[in-house]
Parts: sequence; C-alpha cells; structure tokens
Amino acid sequence: MSQYASVSQSDIPDRFDSSVSLAVASLVGRVLLSAIYLISGLSKLAAPAATIGYITSAGLPFAPLGLAIAVVVEILGGAALIVGYRTRFVAAVLAVFTVATALGFHSNLADQGQFIHFFKNIAMAGGLLQVVAFGAGRFGLDARPPAAQSYRN
Repeated sequence: MSQYASVSQSDIPDRFDSSVSLAVASLVGRVLLSAIYLISGLSKLAAPAATIGYITSAGLPFAPLGLAIAVVVEILGGAALIVGYRTRFVAAVLAVFTVATALGFHSNLADQGQFIHFFKNIAMAGGLLQVVAFGAGRFGLDARPPAAQSYRN
C-alpha cells in the first residue's frame, strides 16, 4: 500500500476550482466578443468618410447618424462588455445591433462573402445572448457587492 492510500479526495486541494474556471472563461469570452466591436468602432473613427460611403451604398438613410450610432454602440458597448458593466443590457443591445447589421449589410446570401459575414453576425448574436442569459460572471463590475448602507441611528 502506498503512503498516499489513506489520503481522501477531499484532502487534495482542487487546483482547477470550477467556479474560478467558469469566471475566467466568462471574462475571456467577453474580451473575445468585444474585440470585434472595439476594432470595428475604432476603424470607423479612423475612416469616417469610407464608412459613410459604405452605409450610403447599402441604401440606408442618414449615413452620418448611422456612423455616430455605430461608433457609440461598438466602442462603448465593447468596453462595457469587457469590464462587465451592465453586462446583460449591453449584450442585448449589441445582439440587436449585430442582427440589424447582418440584415442591413450582409443580406445578399448568394454572395459567399456576404453569406459568411451574415452567419458570423448571427453566431456573434448567439454568443451575446448567452451573456444576456448568464451575465458577466465573477470578474465584472456587475459582480461588485452593493454599497454599504449608511446608518442613520
């Protein structure tokens, strides 16, 4: 019999605590989902005329307003998703925005490139709906404890 035979499973520390693993996976997932929004929003800021031209070529009205909305949603939404601030609401807004973008800009499913972009957006919306369902997890601002109540007595 080995010297470890009397050690029970509960005596061995769990180095991969499932709650920590889930919290890390949630954080990494939020960062990965956010990356495309942040990069896209910053690229729109870098080349606003090109973006306005693209919006116009898609036949959508009010291209400058569309650009402003897209930049705000993508940059602020991406940043809020990373830090886990109002995560469920932000993820819902990003999911709606992403489906609207798929329908407005990638609906020509006969074009293989547009087909791929359309379903990439749909898949991203699905991931965002998972965030809506399960929240930010432990590593997000939403997980902060509520502020201590002041005593008035």
